[in-house]
Amino acid sequence: MTGVDQTLVYVSNADSHEISVLLLDATGVLTPVGSAQVDGTVMPLAVHPEHRFLYAGIRSEPFAVKTFAIHPTGRLRHLSTTPLPDNMAYLSTDRTGRFLLSASYTGDKIAINPIAADGTVDASPLEVIATAPHAHSIVVDPTNRHVFAAVLGGDHLLQYRFDEVSGSLTPHHPAAVETELGAGPRHLVFHPSGRVVFVANELDGTVNSYLLDPTGTLTRLSAISALPEGFSGSPWTSDVHVTPDGRFLYVSERTSDTIAAFRVGGTPGALDPLGHTATEAQPRGFAIDPRGRFLVAAGQKSNAITTYAIDPRTGALTARDRCAVGRNPTWVEIIDLAAA
Repeated sequence: MTGVDQTLVYVSNADSHEISVLLLDATGVLTPVGSAQVDGTVMPLAVHPEHRFLYAGIRSEPFAVKTFAIHPTGRLRHLSTTPLPDNMAYLSTDRTGRFLLSASYTGDKIAINPIAADGTVDASPLEVIATAPHAHSIVVDPTNRHVFAAVLGGDHLLQYRFDEVSGSLTPHHPAAVETELGAGPRHLVFHPSGRVVFVANELDGTVNSYLLDPTGTLTRLSAISALPEGFSGSPWTSDVHVTPDGRFLYVSERTSDTIAAFRVGGTPGALDPLGHTATEAQPRGFAIDPRGRFLVAAGQKSNAITTYAIDPRTGALTARDRCAVGRNPTWVEIIDLAAA
């Protein structure tokens, strides 16, 4: 290994049953590396903290997670297919990479499965917990001591204490934090400081900010619209990410085909609107590269992805490249690897 970094982009394509692999260069240009065929409707992706394995959720029967080894070139080698308790809309790992967390929108549940030393997922879940309708995401906080799950149909965020040794969850007190009625919390992301959580609400097109205290309790700070001026129709907010330096936050909205940009203020949780960027048709998923240089958005209806350069001073997005992928791209993951 030379130690020279290369940036790789993985895109799950639900209808063509494949994961696209692309190289992202220092100018934002995309180069296809190949694809991994998957026997099923592949949607959520998660990367192991050591960047050695990629996990892909299959949302057609039989519901499962596929484990892939990541080669230094970025190519994927299938290692195993493990049944999951239900149709899981979201996957993540804990900070040690010893546990896979999943949330089921259609099955109204969350689950935790062990991950073995070889990266494969154990078929016997440690936890399967029923939720209110439409659990949509589940993540571990930066300290690896707390777990939060956004439950769209319940209009709340579940709070748990997490045991990183056993993988067990214990309901926090309170067990849930409510959003506005009908907001539909979908995805959540931590500010790099670890003190603030941002939540994208699918059904009312807003972003909520919460203060996260050391005990693992969320306290709501503010809410702001992610919808463009003059918006008409039904909000359909999807994904949310913050830049690694914590200065900018972005939210995708599928009805308007836009990405909203916000400057993260000096006051905890404060967001200042910076405008909207027209993007791929029906942008369900996007990601920001680990160095905060580029944002890559996927369009479910356009079957393509676009790379945007992120202005480090203003947060403005400037299109750099566009590349066709498979059919119905839904999820984007970006990692840096040491080039061979």
